[in-house]
Amino acid sequence: MRLGTSSPLKHGDPKEWAENQRKLGCLAVVFPVQSNESKNKIDAYKEAAENAGLTIAEVGIWRNPFTDTDYCIDQLRLADYLHARCAVNVAGSFGPVWDGAYRENFTPEAWDKTVKTIQTIIDSADVKNTYFTIEPMPWMIPTGPEEYLKLLEAVNRDRFAIHMDIINMINSADRYFNAEEFVDKCFELLGEKIRSCHIKDVHLSEKYTLRLEECAPGKGEFPLRYYAEKINGIDPDMPVILEHLSSDEDYLKYLGYLKEALNGLYKTV
Repeated sequence: MRLGTSSPLKHGDPKEWAENQRKLGCLAVVFPVQSNESKNKIDAYKEAAENAGLTIAEVGIWRNPFTDTDYCIDQLRLADYLHARCAVNVAGSFGPVWDGAYRENFTPEAWDKTVKTIQTIIDSADVKNTYFTIEPMPWMIPTGPEEYLKLLEAVNRDRFAIHMDIINMINSADRYFNAEEFVDKCFELLGEKIRSCHIKDVHLSEKYTLRLEECAPGKGEFPLRYYAEKINGIDPDMPVILEHLSSDEDYLKYLGYLKEALNGLYKTV
């Protein structure tokens, strides 16, 4: 596996960006430039990543695909141009918040629109060098590996693949307390189609009712090393991206924790 972070960290130019990632021991990156920025800027970061031997794990989209379909297509085309492992987004929200939790997210109409929208994005972008992926979520399609497998089959496109954010699927006491078994199920059903992974942690609050809180690695109880071993088992070059921290200092701190906790499992510079 190749560790990386979702933050570009503070830097002055593309070369410094890439060099900083290498100095930290990162061999995977999230591309920090968007499709609506200049081609010169895109090319400068692309070249810097290539020269530093960095795998471009993801091009993030992070928009509601039902209202921003064109942007999704453009970001997927950017990922194709970069030969990124994938472009990643959520399936889409049926409410005012682009990634929000709504009852309507789980209607038959939502399922049909999700499938059609993914097909439209992939068919319009017509990519050859990357994949479109959906990050699983606790409150929208797909919430678990069986549902993700069903979505893969319904979309029926070669360039539709898996983005693995396993913590987003820890949405019940059963999955929390039987985490190793849940990891096994995810990789058994989805393993060969996974293009990139996120890594973080989850903590069960002692307050009522059931409260599962995303947290930094080591601040929760998820078996991160077991998860990493499964990742290596399907692809020793899989990008594993640390995310959702509030500062560069936190990224450095918890990347350091991961390097100790996952010693021997990740590729080094």
